[in-house]
Amino acid sequence: MMAPRRGPWPGFGWLTLDRFTLMLLGTLLLATLLPARGAFVPAVDVLGRALVILLFFIHGAKMPREAMTGALGQWKLQLLILLTTFALFPLIGLGLAPLSGRAIDPLLYTGVLFLCCLPSTVQSSIALTSIARGNVPAAVCAAAASNLAGVLLTPLLTGLLLASGGGAISMEAVWSIVGLILLPFAAGQLLHGRLGGWLGRHKILTGIVDRGAILVMVYGAFGKAVTGGLWQSISAGDLVLLVLICLLILAVVVLTLRLVAWLTGLSRPDEATLVFCGSVKSLATGVPMANVLFPAAMAGAIVLPLMMFHMVQLVTGAYLARLYEKRATSGTSAGPA
Repeated sequence: MMAPRRGPWPGFGWLTLDRFTLMLLGTLLLATLLPARGAFVPAVDVLGRALVILLFFIHGAKMPREAMTGALGQWKLQLLILLTTFALFPLIGLGLAPLSGRAIDPLLYTGVLFLCCLPSTVQSSIALTSIARGNVPAAVCAAAASNLAGVLLTPLLTGLLLASGGGAISMEAVWSIVGLILLPFAAGQLLHGRLGGWLGRHKILTGIVDRGAILVMVYGAFGKAVTGGLWQSISAGDLVLLVLICLLILAVVVLTLRLVAWLTGLSRPDEATLVFCGSVKSLATGVPMANVLFPAAMAGAIVLPLMMFHMVQLVTGAYLARLYEKRATSGTSAGPA
């Protein structure tokens, strides 16, 4: 998903929600008012899974092989991004455990843990890094590595974190993710030479598949949660607290990454890459994974924190990217401040 566009009021462009976020909010409203019922439920599920398979096939076909190997020489930067995504985030999630059952609904807290285990985005991290005048080749490599690692690490980490609270993830669910995400991606990679150029020239088509897959999966998962009594168990106060938790997680990660960049002596472009690849989470990967890893009645509530974080990361990310852009053009020195 692309970063939000500048708004109509100077200085407040970062407050403007992008078109896809508005579509996402509309999908939540539609699933609340008109959730899928009866024979329509399996039809939505089949359509969603088909679109997800097509989505990751396209991602594989579009991703140049050089993107996954060309920047591997910058091992320190790539390692820092992976450690942030799959270590720092889960540790923050565990640190929020005292809130579960006291300040926030336990099911939403499970969604927060799941969010913390997800890989980085592809489009948003690269787009924001580009705006911030960061190291774009390294961002492309990081996005590819994160998503490939996430196919195995996300179910493993989610299972470990849930096991500490009495939950579990089945191996059947893990293999379902491999079939739903990894195999289509690998098939697309094999056909990159034939399809990569064509897909690059038809970005509108790939954008429709990208957004369509997420919206259909969100509609199906959220509709099941609504019919299962989601809004009877989750209050407006829970939603407000959830937004605050998302802001807190993002703030802790960004501040930590800026400090790490300063301590390790990263250049300004590499610092921007670390911040914008390490602080975002993938909605495109998270929604289908949630539908496989969790029971249908839970999946809608599980992805709610992810959708909230998606909106928060886009709005704040666009603002931060503009600040990095100004730093790059003005020659301001990097630092932890």
